[in-house]
Amino acid sequence: MINVTVWNENRHEQKNEVVRDIYPEGIHGAIAQFLKEDQVEVKTATLDQAEHGLTEDVLASTDVLIWWGHLAHDEVSDTVVEKVKKRVLEGMGLIVLHSGHFSKIFKTLMGTSCDLKWREADEKERLWVVDPSHPIVDGIGEYIELEKEEMYGEHFDIPAPDQLVMMSWFEGGEVFRSGCTYQRGNGKIFYFRPGHETYPTYHNEQIQRVIKNAVKWAKPVDRYYPVYGNAKPLEEIKVKN
Repeated sequence: MINVTVWNENRHEQKNEVVRDIYPEGIHGAIAQFLKEDQVEVKTATLDQAEHGLTEDVLASTDVLIWWGHLAHDEVSDTVVEKVKKRVLEGMGLIVLHSGHFSKIFKTLMGTSCDLKWREADEKERLWVVDPSHPIVDGIGEYIELEKEEMYGEHFDIPAPDQLVMMSWFEGGEVFRSGCTYQRGNGKIFYFRPGHETYPTYHNEQIQRVIKNAVKWAKPVDRYYPVYGNAKPLEEIKVKN
């Protein structure tokens, strides 16, 4: 059983009736609902909870953390960010969705601005699978087509991905690296671009399939966290004259 925590700042749902109509239980609620179909253990957390819902106990019991944020990146506590970073380095998986590219945790782990071009114009998006052997796109065809989405365009200021899994083309002509994997310490990270709040993207079964696959891919491996610092020798070291 994989233990997943879906984190969402949950601000658009409170401010925007359009978003509320699309996601009446919040974006976090919608994602949690379809993940439960895979028989994973799911809990949710939001920005306005104590410690943003990411207490020591919650993080310690989380195998994979899913992160959606947009309006309130600056309101996320640096202390919580450091706790999440520590857990990723220890082996917790992290899936960063859409505008989470500008979250403190993603920028901290990437070490770059994570900036990009953007436009809201109800454009068609076609997400091309560029690494068909990757488990994150298991069961996905050559591409996923979304009738309307927000455009994100290159240059995307991120480190070169360990693996580029999906690449987007938009109706206005831009392209974007939309499915990127990274390893940081013992943890695996997947950035997945789609998911603007005013479109029903997370109701799309293929988008759901990618996120379900990513959870399985990002789960921790069963091994001890490395020991660092001064080390005693494993073998006897002969004193040399």
